[in-house]
Amino acid sequence: MSAWSVTEQVAAARRVLTTVLFTDIVGSTAHVTRLGDRVWSDLVDAHHACFREALVGAGGREVDAAGDGFLATFDSPSSGVGCAQELVERVRDLGLEVRAGLHTGECQRVGESVRGLAVHIGARVAAVARPSEILVSGTVRDLVEGGEIVLEDRGLHELRGIAGVRRLFAVVPTRVARMGVRPHGRSAAGVSRRVRRPLAPALHEAVDTT
Repeated sequence: MSAWSVTEQVAAARRVLTTVLFTDIVGSTAHVTRLGDRVWSDLVDAHHACFREALVGAGGREVDAAGDGFLATFDSPSSGVGCAQELVERVRDLGLEVRAGLHTGECQRVGESVRGLAVHIGARVAAVARPSEILVSGTVRDLVEGGEIVLEDRGLHELRGIAGVRRLFAVVPTRVARMGVRPHGRSAAGVSRRVRRPLAPALHEAVDTT
């Protein structure tokens, strides 16, 4: 390998501080079994459209779409959380639930892809999330502290393949935070509202008749 090619690789693979978001549709196998391939394919397309609209609104970048899940990156953790909140709310109209996980750390950016331990941590955080839940790492929690995002402690977790234990936090759904209840009794005034868009009539029929 020439010195020039090594230099090119170093320049191409730079480490950047970024927030990674992983999402996944809950119960996809059960859905496709119940709905059939055609209807499920339409729902996945609608889910992808919801995600990409939310991503554009939050200023994120799509990195990968594998099956019924996404990996995206953001310059700020608050933007990533906002995107996840938007997606969770929008896909309810499709009769779907997603789980999401976020972590912020240094990643190796190679072209349009990202690599590194921070990416793996983000994936493991998402894997712990419950249906319609957004989990974030302690790093994200520290970075968004003082803002409008409301979090609840989900305790310590061992993440598969990751050394040690990590404290995770759940994002309180906007509709709950809007009622004025924060953890420890603090006011939730000022939490941003998210607007859900109506589902196309054809997809309403597909969901309602199955």
